[in-house]
Amino acid sequence: MGLTREQMAQRVAAELQDGMAVNLGIGIPTLVANFIPPGLTVWLHSENGLLGMGPFPYEGEEDPQVINAGKQTVTIVPGGSTFDSAMSFGMIRGGHVDIAVLGALEVSEAGDLANWAVPGKRVNGMGGAMDLVSGAKRVITLMTHVGPDGTPKIRKKCSLPLTGVACVDLIVTDMAVLGVTRQGIVLLEIAPDTTVEEVVALTECQLMIPQAPRTIGG
Repeated sequence: MGLTREQMAQRVAAELQDGMAVNLGIGIPTLVANFIPPGLTVWLHSENGLLGMGPFPYEGEEDPQVINAGKQTVTIVPGGSTFDSAMSFGMIRGGHVDIAVLGALEVSEAGDLANWAVPGKRVNGMGGAMDLVSGAKRVITLMTHVGPDGTPKIRKKCSLPLTGVACVDLIVTDMAVLGVTRQGIVLLEIAPDTTVEEVVALTECQLMIPQAPRTIGG
Protein backbone atom coordinates (compact mmCIF):
# COMPACT_ATOMS: atom_id res chain seq x y z
CA MET A 1 0.00 0.00 0.00
CA GLY A 2 1.14 3.53 -0.66
CA LEU A 3 4.02 4.94 -2.64
CA THR A 4 7.53 3.50 -2.84
CA ARG A 5 10.49 5.67 -1.85
CA GLU A 6 11.20 6.27 -5.53
CA GLN A 7 7.62 7.35 -6.23
CA MET A 8 7.73 9.72 -3.27
CA ALA A 9 10.93 11.27 -4.60
CA GLN A 10 9.43 11.53 -8.08
CA ARG A 11 6.45 13.45 -6.68
CA VAL A 12 8.75 15.95 -4.99
CA ALA A 13 10.76 16.36 -8.20
CA ALA A 14 7.56 17.59 -9.84
CA GLU A 15 7.76 20.65 -7.55
CA LEU A 16 11.11 21.76 -9.00
CA GLN A 17 11.39 24.52 -11.59
CA ASP A 18 14.10 25.50 -14.05
CA GLY A 19 17.04 27.38 -12.55
CA MET A 20 16.26 26.56 -8.93
CA ALA A 21 18.90 25.97 -6.28
CA VAL A 22 17.71 22.97 -4.26
CA ASN A 23 19.15 21.39 -1.13
CA LEU A 24 18.44 17.68 -0.62
CA GLY A 25 18.68 16.26 2.88
CA ILE A 26 20.06 12.82 3.66
CA GLY A 27 17.91 9.70 3.34
CA ILE A 28 14.91 9.58 0.99
CA PRO A 29 15.41 13.21 -0.19
CA THR A 30 18.65 12.24 -1.97
CA LEU A 31 16.55 10.14 -4.40
CA VAL A 32 14.92 13.30 -5.78
CA ALA A 33 18.06 13.89 -7.86
CA ASN A 34 17.22 10.78 -9.91
CA PHE A 35 13.88 12.19 -11.06
CA ILE A 36 14.65 15.72 -12.22
CA PRO A 37 12.72 16.04 -15.52
CA PRO A 38 14.83 16.09 -18.72
CA GLY A 39 15.57 19.58 -19.94
CA LEU A 40 15.18 21.09 -16.48
CA THR A 41 18.28 22.75 -15.02
CA VAL A 42 18.28 22.39 -11.24
CA TRP A 43 21.35 23.30 -9.19
CA LEU A 44 21.65 20.87 -6.32
CA HIS A 45 23.24 22.41 -3.25
CA SER A 46 25.08 20.61 -0.47
CA GLU A 47 25.78 22.56 2.70
CA ASN A 48 29.29 21.20 3.04
CA GLY A 49 30.26 23.42 0.09
CA LEU A 50 28.97 22.31 -3.31
CA LEU A 51 26.58 23.80 -5.86
CA GLY A 52 25.91 21.73 -8.96
CA MET A 53 25.94 18.31 -7.33
CA GLY A 54 25.55 15.50 -9.83
CA PRO A 55 24.55 11.84 -9.51
CA PHE A 56 26.45 9.21 -7.58
CA PRO A 57 29.61 8.09 -9.42
CA TYR A 58 30.06 4.70 -11.01
CA GLU A 59 31.98 2.13 -8.99
CA GLY A 60 35.69 2.78 -9.34
CA GLU A 61 35.23 6.43 -10.30
CA GLU A 62 34.62 7.77 -6.79
CA ASP A 63 36.57 10.83 -5.65
CA PRO A 64 36.74 10.82 -1.82
CA GLN A 65 37.11 14.60 -1.85
CA VAL A 66 33.76 15.11 -3.61
CA ILE A 67 31.06 14.22 -1.09
CA ASN A 68 27.63 15.41 -0.05
CA ALA A 69 26.52 16.41 3.45
CA GLY A 70 25.89 12.74 4.25
CA LYS A 71 29.52 11.90 3.38
CA GLN A 72 28.50 9.96 0.26
CA THR A 73 30.67 10.36 -2.83
CA VAL A 74 28.96 12.36 -5.57
CA THR A 75 29.86 14.08 -8.83
CA ILE A 76 29.83 17.69 -10.01
CA VAL A 77 27.91 18.72 -13.11
CA PRO A 78 29.47 21.07 -15.71
CA GLY A 79 29.28 24.59 -14.32
CA GLY A 80 29.19 23.37 -10.74
CA SER A 81 31.46 24.81 -8.08
CA THR A 82 32.91 24.10 -4.66
CA PHE A 83 33.54 26.53 -1.82
CA ASP A 84 34.07 26.57 1.92
CA SER A 85 31.38 25.85 4.48
CA ALA A 86 31.12 29.51 5.50
CA MET A 87 30.21 30.50 1.94
CA SER A 88 27.74 27.63 1.71
CA PHE A 89 25.90 28.65 4.86
CA GLY A 90 26.02 32.27 3.70
CA MET A 91 24.05 31.13 0.65
CA ILE A 92 21.50 29.40 2.87
CA ARG A 93 21.14 32.23 5.38
CA GLY A 94 21.05 34.79 2.60
CA GLY A 95 17.93 33.22 1.09
CA HIS A 96 19.59 31.88 -2.07
CA VAL A 97 18.27 28.31 -1.70
CA ASP A 98 14.87 28.02 -3.38
CA ILE A 99 13.76 24.68 -1.92
CA ALA A 100 15.05 22.51 0.92
CA VAL A 101 13.84 18.89 0.82
CA LEU A 102 14.28 17.31 4.24
CA GLY A 103 13.36 14.12 6.00
CA ALA A 104 11.20 14.41 9.11
CA LEU A 105 10.51 12.52 12.30
CA GLU A 106 7.48 14.69 13.09
CA VAL A 107 5.62 17.62 11.55
CA SER A 108 2.97 19.51 13.52
CA GLU A 109 -0.27 20.98 12.19
CA ALA A 110 1.39 24.40 12.44
CA GLY A 111 4.28 23.28 10.22
CA ASP A 112 6.78 22.82 13.04
CA LEU A 113 9.52 20.35 12.13
CA ALA A 114 11.39 17.83 14.28
CA ASN A 115 14.00 15.90 12.31
CA TRP A 116 17.26 15.56 14.19
CA ALA A 117 16.85 14.10 17.70
CA VAL A 118 16.22 10.38 17.17
CA PRO A 119 14.86 8.74 20.36
CA GLY A 120 17.19 6.13 21.78
CA LYS A 121 20.02 6.86 19.37
CA ARG A 122 23.17 8.94 19.65
CA VAL A 123 23.01 11.85 17.23
CA ASN A 124 26.04 13.98 16.37
CA GLY A 125 23.93 17.07 15.71
CA MET A 126 21.33 18.59 13.45
CA GLY A 127 23.76 19.45 10.65
CA GLY A 128 22.52 22.31 8.50
CA ALA A 129 18.82 21.61 9.02
CA MET A 130 18.13 24.55 11.34
CA ASP A 131 19.75 26.96 8.90
CA LEU A 132 17.92 25.43 5.94
CA VAL A 133 14.43 25.66 7.45
CA SER A 134 14.97 29.32 8.31
CA GLY A 135 16.84 30.34 5.15
CA ALA A 136 15.29 28.37 2.27
CA LYS A 137 12.42 30.02 0.44
CA ARG A 138 10.35 26.84 0.64
CA VAL A 139 10.64 23.70 2.79
CA ILE A 140 9.30 20.31 1.69
CA THR A 141 9.39 17.30 4.01
CA LEU A 142 9.65 13.84 2.49
CA MET A 143 8.88 11.03 4.90
CA THR A 144 6.80 7.95 5.64
CA HIS A 145 3.36 8.79 6.99
CA VAL A 146 3.88 6.77 10.17
CA GLY A 147 6.89 5.62 12.16
CA PRO A 148 8.17 2.02 12.37
CA ASP A 149 5.80 1.38 15.26
CA GLY A 150 2.80 2.78 13.39
CA THR A 151 2.74 6.08 15.29
CA PRO A 152 1.54 9.02 13.18
CA LYS A 153 4.34 11.42 12.21
CA ILE A 154 1.98 14.27 11.35
CA ARG A 155 0.93 15.41 14.79
CA LYS A 156 -1.06 18.09 16.55
CA LYS A 157 2.15 19.11 18.33
CA CYS A 158 5.66 17.69 17.97
CA SER A 159 6.90 15.65 20.92
CA LEU A 160 10.57 15.74 19.86
CA PRO A 161 12.96 18.73 19.99
CA LEU A 162 12.17 21.13 17.17
CA THR A 163 14.36 21.88 14.19
CA GLY A 164 12.21 24.85 13.18
CA VAL A 165 8.91 26.54 14.01
CA ALA A 166 6.16 26.96 11.38
CA CYS A 167 8.70 26.30 8.62
CA VAL A 168 7.22 23.44 6.55
CA ASP A 169 5.28 24.35 3.40
CA LEU A 170 4.54 20.94 1.86
CA ILE A 171 4.50 17.38 3.22
CA VAL A 172 4.96 14.40 0.90
CA THR A 173 4.51 10.94 2.40
CA ASP A 174 3.95 7.43 1.09
CA MET A 175 0.21 8.01 1.54
CA ALA A 176 -0.47 11.63 0.66
CA VAL A 177 0.60 15.13 -0.30
CA LEU A 178 -0.42 17.76 2.23
CA GLY A 179 -0.13 21.53 2.23
CA VAL A 180 0.57 23.51 5.40
CA THR A 181 -1.45 26.70 5.76
CA ARG A 182 -2.16 29.15 8.56
CA GLN A 183 -5.53 27.49 9.02
CA GLY A 184 -4.05 23.99 9.27
CA ILE A 185 -3.02 21.09 7.06
CA VAL A 186 -4.86 20.49 3.78
CA LEU A 187 -5.05 17.05 2.17
CA LEU A 188 -4.18 17.79 -1.46
CA GLU A 189 -3.50 14.35 -2.98
CA ILE A 190 -3.67 10.72 -1.93
CA ALA A 191 -1.70 7.73 -3.15
CA PRO A 192 -3.34 5.19 -5.47
CA ASP A 193 -5.08 2.40 -3.53
CA THR A 194 -5.21 4.68 -0.48
CA THR A 195 -8.42 6.15 0.90
CA VAL A 196 -9.07 9.47 2.59
CA GLU A 197 -10.27 7.54 5.63
CA GLU A 198 -6.94 5.70 5.91
CA VAL A 199 -4.97 8.96 5.72
CA VAL A 200 -7.20 10.55 8.38
CA ALA A 201 -6.88 7.52 10.68
CA LEU A 202 -3.07 7.65 10.51
CA THR A 203 -2.80 11.43 11.03
CA GLU A 204 -2.94 12.74 14.58
CA CYS A 205 -4.09 16.28 13.82
CA GLN A 206 -7.31 17.25 12.07
CA LEU A 207 -7.06 17.68 8.31
CA MET A 208 -8.87 20.03 5.99
CA ILE A 209 -10.15 17.86 3.16
CA PRO A 210 -11.32 19.10 -0.25
CA GLN A 211 -14.34 17.35 -1.71
CA ALA A 212 -12.20 15.25 -4.03
CA PRO A 213 -8.42 15.11 -3.35
CA ARG A 214 -6.40 14.31 -6.47
CA THR A 215 -4.61 11.00 -6.92
CA ILE A 216 -0.82 11.25 -6.89
CA GLY A 217 0.45 10.73 -10.40
CA GLY A 218 -3.09 10.73 -11.77
